Amino acid sequence: MRHAVIGAGAWGTALADVLARNGHDVAIWAYETDVSESITREHMNHRFLADHSLATTLRATSDIREALDGADMVTFVAPSHVLRRVAASAADAVAPGVPLVVATKGIEHGSLSIMTDVVAAELPERPVVALSGPSFAAEVAARQPTAIVAASEDSSVANAVQMSYSNETLRIYTHSDVTGVELGGALKNVMAVATGIGEGLGTGFNSRAALITRGLAEMTRLGLALGADPATFAGLAGMGDLVLTCTGALSRNRAVGLELGKGRLLEEILAERETVAEGVTTTGSAYELAEREGVQMPIVTMVHRILFEGHSPRQAITDLMSRDLRSERD
Repeated sequence: MRHAVIGAGAWGTALADVLARNGHDVAIWAYETDVSESITREHMNHRFLADHSLATTLRATSDIREALDGADMVTFVAPSHVLRRVAASAADAVAPGVPLVVATKGIEHGSLSIMTDVVAAELPERPVVALSGPSFAAEVAARQPTAIVAASEDSSVANAVQMSYSNETLRIYTHSDVTGVELGGALKNVMAVATGIGEGLGTGFNSRAALITRGLAEMTRLGLALGADPATFAGLAGMGDLVLTCTGALSRNRAVGLELGKGRLLEEILAERETVAEGVTTTGSAYELAEREGVQMPIVTMVHRILFEGHSPRQAITDLMSRDLRSERD
């Protein structure tokens, strides 16, 4: 098949490399011309995925129409805050009926839409699949064993994505709960910021276990309000991705929380980073979504206060521990 991957950050580059090594004809679009040039000339993405050699057959361009030309399947991996704009720019270059894979994780600011809904709104009449799960790009590029999920209401399209991406080191499971898979992938980034804050404050493993477990409860609670299957949050796109992002040393969101817990300002932390920590943007959207749905999400609320209201991280821990006592089960 001919594949187009739109977005050449670490995750987009790793996915494009997988497809190319699986024998597909793959073009990747990079916003940054130095990225497309380094992939083309050196088969490396020095900016976003350093130290990983890429398939020599992988083609790169900074012309989105060139990347999309003749594509049988398109994978979007642009950051959540620009995904709508990028998808809109691709609309007239993608034929009706071409499957659209959305590997971006987040909740759009303002509309509070999940990423598949953003892409579907800009490119109607094409089936859409969410691709999510516990996956650090560097480990996928290093061909470490990884399992993730392709979710769509159309099982045949989910199966096509499964067949395109699966190989001896990347295993794709199919799923039908798009909302649950998407929310799991988005909300776990907020919880990773929270666990990073706890680590930065010097709290121990007990605290981390509590944050992860109660974070999962919050994710499930919001998912239920939005029509997701609660069982989804016990799977790869829920618990799997949550544990990885909250504990893994490669987690950008955990790293941001860690620096916040040490007393640094968000602005200076983000200024040092070229890569996107989606948990920061998603915190604002998740907080608004919970308010809209009338769902209690105390961890999300505390992270929101720390990020955007100047609340003390140390006080936030005290506030969480001092909430009214209750049953564990809702």
